[in-house]
Amino acid sequence: MDATILHSGFDGLKFTVQTDIPPALREKLAAAKDHAKQTHSECLISFGPVTLSVSNKGARGFTAHTGDHGAVWLFQDPQDRIPHNPGITVDFRAFGLATGGLEGAERHFRECINAMEIKYVETQLRVSRADYAVDFLAPWFEPNREALVVPPGTKITEFTGIDETATMASGSRVTGLRAGAIANRQIAIYDKRAEIIQTGKMGWLTIWNAALAAQGEHPLDIKDRNASQVWRFELRLGSKQLRHRFEMRNWQDIQDMVGDVFTDALTRIHYCEPTIDRNRSRWPLDELWRQFEHVIHNDLRANCCGVLPDDVRNANRIEKMREIDAQLLGLFVTRAAISDVPSDDFHEFMDCHISALQRSCDAHPVPVNERLSKAAARYRLV
Repeated sequence: MDATILHSGFDGLKFTVQTDIPPALREKLAAAKDHAKQTHSECLISFGPVTLSVSNKGARGFTAHTGDHGAVWLFQDPQDRIPHNPGITVDFRAFGLATGGLEGAERHFRECINAMEIKYVETQLRVSRADYAVDFLAPWFEPNREALVVPPGTKITEFTGIDETATMASGSRVTGLRAGAIANRQIAIYDKRAEIIQTGKMGWLTIWNAALAAQGEHPLDIKDRNASQVWRFELRLGSKQLRHRFEMRNWQDIQDMVGDVFTDALTRIHYCEPTIDRNRSRWPLDELWRQFEHVIHNDLRANCCGVLPDDVRNANRIEKMREIDAQLLGLFVTRAAISDVPSDDFHEFMDCHISALQRSCDAHPVPVNERLSKAAARYRLV
């Protein structure tokens, strides 16, 4: 049964910047934070076209935001740094991503950084999280924990009661599933309608109704659950995938490769239709999951390069090994020729000479482990 897609797009994006804020910005943030503490309300400070709302939070730094369509900015205090923590963390808001996408987020980031006169270079950027969501109008659907097929050892959480979560439960009805760890990869399937009612974020209703209007459909009656039940399928990727496995760092990496990361994750997590087959990997995909995969593949097609960093490294390494092997063989042939070794005795010569080289290696004043380490550093192929 096909569901109506009401929205698809990035729902989360987080960057860190390995730099300190300038002294002038630090003084403004400190004064605004003190004012927020005294008035028990956020303090507004402006930098040209950018307005920051500074809160009284942040024990050893400053917390601010640029509105529902902007981002939350966390600044380390250069005078009281937490060791090994990034100087700046930027967590983009869902509404800004929903309406402006990656391009809008990048524009907002650069506008704010320039307005606040923060100096940095692209190599100081780190992407630590990216979420992609698809909202389905599917009143008949209810999450089934057994239908999730995930890698062994993956933790799965099922939401069935109001005490378990404030935003993903209603009575005893199953209202959400979550599997995986946010630092690595995580899938969340949950009742988005219930969430927006509880949090009052009716902007999502505006987005959904705009999608329905574009399809010639009537707007949702949010009070009628049977007619307005919206389920969000959200795939979340953390730093272990984005930075460590795929080596994504800056905005250009996001534009070039983020589709590859999501495509890879979809090969490892599935929501299926359970059958009597004990081999869960053979279960057919649920129709909503098929739509979910199709949307992500289609939406992020332009953000794929189709090659993993490891693939490039392995190809370079294999080519270098072939090159060195050819050089070794050439040296052996030359050494045999100088030693007047006939062609019939060449293989025996190689065996004997390898033994002689091994004895030379053992007698070398520098241990072989140190020499291997230096060679490995010299031929670090990327």
